[in-house]
Formats: sequence, C-alpha cells, structure tokens
Amino acid sequence: MQCSTVISGCFVVVFAANVFAVDPPKPYGPTPSPRQLRWHELEVYGFLHFGPNTFTDKEWGYGDEPETIFHPTDFDADQIASVAKAGGMRGLILTAKHHDGFCLWPSRYTEHSVKNSRWLDGQGDVVKAISEACRRHGLLFGVYLSPWDRNHKDYGTPAYLTYYRNQLRELLTNYGPIFEVWFDGANGGDGYYGGARTTRRIDNRTYYDWENTWSLVRELQPEACIFSDAGPDVRWVGNEAGYAGETCWATVRSGEAVPGSADPHVLNVGVRDGDMWCPAEVDVSIRPGWFYHPSQDDAVKTVEKLLDIYYASVGRGCNLLLNVPPDRRGRIHEKDAQVLKQWREVLDRTFAVDLARGANVSGPTRGGDPRFSPAKVVDGDRATYWATDDDVTTADLILELPQNVTFNVIRLREYLPLGQRVEAFALDWWDGEKWREFASATSIGNQRLLRTPTITTSKVRLRVCKAAVCPAISEMGLFLSPQ
Repeated sequence: MQCSTVISGCFVVVFAANVFAVDPPKPYGPTPSPRQLRWHELEVYGFLHFGPNTFTDKEWGYGDEPETIFHPTDFDADQIASVAKAGGMRGLILTAKHHDGFCLWPSRYTEHSVKNSRWLDGQGDVVKAISEACRRHGLLFGVYLSPWDRNHKDYGTPAYLTYYRNQLRELLTNYGPIFEVWFDGANGGDGYYGGARTTRRIDNRTYYDWENTWSLVRELQPEACIFSDAGPDVRWVGNEAGYAGETCWATVRSGEAVPGSADPHVLNVGVRDGDMWCPAEVDVSIRPGWFYHPSQDDAVKTVEKLLDIYYASVGRGCNLLLNVPPDRRGRIHEKDAQVLKQWREVLDRTFAVDLARGANVSGPTRGGDPRFSPAKVVDGDRATYWATDDDVTTADLILELPQNVTFNVIRLREYLPLGQRVEAFALDWWDGEKWREFASATSIGNQRLLRTPTITTSKVRLRVCKAAVCPAISEMGLFLSPQ
C-alpha cells in the first residue's frame, strides 16, 4: 500500500535492500524459548508466604498444626494485589503449600487445608482469591507447591508422588493461566507424617522423579516457566540474600544439577559455555523471615537496601522475586507497603527519561545495512539491534548527545534471540579533551545496569572489548537516579 502511494520511496527502499541487505548474525550458543523471552521482560514480581506459620510465628511448620490455626481476620486479596502493583511487580507467586503440608485451597486429596479452618467457616480459597485479584489488577499469577510435606503420612514412599501430582493438577487446572511454577529442593527430615513423628530421608536426586512432574506442567500450563535449582526454564541464583554474581551468564550445563542438589557458586554465576539457556531468578524477602512475624515490623528492608538488591539482580540480567508476606489479618503490612511504594517511585523517576534518546550514534555497521546500524541502540525498541560483521568482535560505539547530559546509571541490553555474545566491555566519557573510563564489566544478557559516579558530558563511548562472536546490542541508555 505504501509503495503504491509513494513511488519514489518504494524505489529507494528496494534499491537500499538490494545494495545493503545482509543476513542477520547467526545465534550463538543456547537461546531463550518464547516463554523465557516473556519471562525476561517481567523483571520484578512478588512472593507471598502465607499459611499456618503466619499464626504460629514459625518459619517451618512441623506439620501437626491444627487446621483451625489458620484464621486471617481481615483477608483482602485486592489489597495484596494493589500493593504489589504499586510496587511495580508484574505478578505474584503464592505458596499454595509450604513444608507443613497445609493447603491454601480446598484440595480434595487432604483434610489439612483451608476447608477445615475457621476462616470463612471453611468455605474460603486463598489460591482462588489471589489468582482472581491478580487478574483484576493486571498481574500474572504463579504457584509454589513444596515437594516436602511434613504432614502427609506417605511422604518418602511412591504413593506420595501420586498425591503430590494430584495436587499440582488441581492448581494448574482450576485457577487460570499460570506464569511460573516454583519448585525447590526441600527434601525431608523430621515431621508429623500423619502422626508417625519420625524422620524421613529421601534421595533428592531420584525420589521426586522431577522429569515426570515437569511434564505435567508442560501438559497443563505450556506457557508457564518452571523454576528450580535445575530449571529447566529458570534457575535459583544460589543464595537468598538478593544478589546475582557480578558476572552472571544465562546459560548452564544440562544434567549437572537437580533441585536441592546444586553448586551455589555455579548457580550464582552460570556457565559461559553452557548448553542450556536457564537464567537466574533472585529470591529474597523484604523482611528477615519469609513468613510474617510481628517482631520484624521494624526490620523491613529500607528503600536503599531494596535499590541495592535491584541493581544486583535485575541489573545483572536476572529477575527479582521479592517476598512480601501477608500478616495475620491477611493483608500486606503498612510498613512493607510504604517501603515498596517509595522504592518504586525512585525507580520510576530514575528510568522515566532516557537521556540517550536523540543521540547521534557512530560505529561499524554490519554489511552497511541500516537494519543493524548503531542508531538502533537508542531507538527504544528491544526488537532492533546494532550488529557488526562476523569477523568484528571488538568494536566501539560513540554516542554524541545534542547537549551535555548528567547521568549516573547506564543500561545495556543484548538482543537475546541471538544468545549471550559479549564477554567484556568498558565505558568512557569525554571530558572535552580525552576519553576517561568510568566503568567496565563482563556479562550483559537481558539487561546490565551500572550505577556510576554522576557524570556530565556530551559524549559516551561503549567499547566491546571481548565477544565470542560479533556483538548484537539492542539498547544503550543513560539515566539520572535521584539522590
């Protein structure tokens, strides 16, 4: 249609395509699946640890807690979802069952659930309430189902796996779309076990038969990402402190880990020559504990601490899973809500204006093709990217700004469908006479955020110092974080 109305423009486009068109770079190494690409765009979502532990003041329930102990006095799923939304979260993952075995939905396979609680006279369903509130507030919904169950009599036997998968099927078929299913490696110890009060040990490499459990997720929720130490879609970052490795590759070696039995260091930094795309998720709580404890109301992480966590997680190419536990009312406590809102306000102010927009960008272009020109790094489109010829693996990009700008945060992104390509880079600013290096790092991946000294300049240079193959950079942004 455009060609028929703008004839001269058509000729220009056709001529340019004939002269400049070159093949895009070939993908390097493992690349993300469509579900993983969608996951990468989420950046921040919340964890909700809620259950009997909320009322017993424990972190790990023994499994013998009476169902009547679960009794939130003013449960409000919309308040929980609205606090998450105000904190910039894109979704919520609910602990549908923790190690104590208590189910936050009326499972047909156990009596140890909300159906025998005092809350709403046993007619309530926390999973349903949170999932529906998420949809009302535009959030995604996910679930965590603990593999360890200190309440169930069959734990440690083959019969328990049937029970566990039956419950998983309930969660994945009755509550709408699930964006992430969260599995950890909790693997046995002392418990109530239906009154046996014994210690049960299992081989965490074989007992859970994870492949068949994961296949159930693929069958029932094919768009959901599966999290565990071993992925297969998303891996644990190796700690609960809130930080990824300063170098953090999105790849690992398949078959080297199972949930509950993985090298924390490898999880933290990844494997550069790994054969499996499995990026890290950083899980950390806004409080010292994962469940709500009244004694921790004055120990909520500060805005400054949450900012440090953000830059050490999202800023290193990972996603941040931030736990915000409902209190005994069944609401997010006011102190948690206030800190979350203030934290998001700082982030929103920081990234509201990309000071690199409008810059003139120079550097080598793949085949002279404008589809891969340096200008693509400042066009605000993650689907476009700058690339060089195949034999050019070190290169410079220079941003010349219309006027001096002041910044203290830089954002870089690689074009993920082509894999993780850059292995080292540096950044320089122009002082009017010469270039001055102000930052350097290794991995980029989905996103690399670097907090820098506050710099005022009209020119910034990116130096790709080492890459396995030609770079493919989709964004270079400059931002000013409020002091």
